[in-house]
Amino acid sequence: MEEGLISVDRWAEGSQAYFLTHLHADHTQGLTSSWAKGPIFCSSLTAKLFPFKFPNFTLSLLRVLDLGSWHSLSLISPSTGSKITVQVMAIDAHHCPGAVMFLFRGEFGCLLNTGDFRWEKNSERAKLGSEMLLNALQDDVVDVLYLDNTYCNPSYEFPSREVAAQQVVDIITSHPEHDIIIGVDTLGKEDLLLHISNALNTKIWVWPERLQTMHLLGFHDIFTTKTSVTRVRAVPRYSFSIETLEGLNTMRPTIGIIPSGLPWVVKPIEGDDKLFGSLLVARYNRSKVSSKGGKQNDKMDGNLGSVKRFHKYIYSVQYSDHSCYQEIEEFIKLVHPANMKGIVSSSSCYVDPLYYFGRLCGKNQPLQGLHHQHQKKERGDRVVPVHTNSKFRSGCYSGVEKKRKKVVGRLGVHLSWVSVLRRAQRGVKLAENERSN
Repeated sequence: MEEGLISVDRWAEGSQAYFLTHLHADHTQGLTSSWAKGPIFCSSLTAKLFPFKFPNFTLSLLRVLDLGSWHSLSLISPSTGSKITVQVMAIDAHHCPGAVMFLFRGEFGCLLNTGDFRWEKNSERAKLGSEMLLNALQDDVVDVLYLDNTYCNPSYEFPSREVAAQQVVDIITSHPEHDIIIGVDTLGKEDLLLHISNALNTKIWVWPERLQTMHLLGFHDIFTTKTSVTRVRAVPRYSFSIETLEGLNTMRPTIGIIPSGLPWVVKPIEGDDKLFGSLLVARYNRSKVSSKGGKQNDKMDGNLGSVKRFHKYIYSVQYSDHSCYQEIEEFIKLVHPANMKGIVSSSSCYVDPLYYFGRLCGKNQPLQGLHHQHQKKERGDRVVPVHTNSKFRSGCYSGVEKKRKKVVGRLGVHLSWVSVLRRAQRGVKLAENERSN
């Protein structure tokens, strides 16, 4: 796509139309209440939440895209001055409220940007999304897939969010005398909190700003700011730390739960098999959910699959709003793009999706380069990705310049656990604008 036409989650000068996949902070860096650089296209729910995040924003600049419908934009080619037509469709990304993918097509070809997404193959939402996407593509080839590669590594294998939510409930019910704090972002994990509330028939405490968000989303009776009515509290993720848990436990028994796919610390504390309540152990000794959706008997020896206890007061449950490795693979097989590029280029666990999935695009990958960079990755060294010039602007990745049905990609891999280890040593405290999980 010609430079100077559109940008996705990128808020610099130079484009005629801007697209916002969702309202998480790492996708809105550079966007302010005084924005006046051009119209912003987003989902209806994102538009509804927008004034809360950006007070005094000129709402006439927002353009709402209905899911599953093609919308045409008339833009001007910077090189020729002639009018060109770009068609775009928004598709549910299953990430957080309002999150969408954008499918673009025009004389430049066909491009798909997933934004952040969770594509659980057997979920009803993903089935509807698959049908919508395939109907939209018809005979088109996705020339470039801009992919959420947050967990593009075989080491990441998550349960479904439904299973992970029940694991959180089981942790809570196995600690009947404890207060519970759950670290969440300012947007996202609503389904988890609703599941907890329904399963335990309890209200959930949230901080005042989060309560406003819940009300905007239509939840008026489940959440409260009164600590006296519930022992379950959802707290800002950036305030969640070992020091906080230790302080709370000087007043009354309290445990913390981190719902995340992120490797918060490298190793659980020793003896974690003896630290779980009997209800929790019994449930997962009987069965666990396999990656294919069925159940298989598996003696867990007290280690509850994706549930880990990394501190005497902290559990980590792999409830993630990003796709794990297997889900990414299934999505690529569904789309079958000619080329792809990861949208996450600054994560400490970044891997270019071509490293593992280039074969699914029919790419002829440089094996020697792959082997060399993979060795560096396993040593924990940082490898700077090689990028081509971008004609499709985004704030989260470097793009790929291409011609219709003829695309050439480069590979870049870097891996470093230093930041993760440092966060763990500091008590797992995160800044609010860090990447959602």
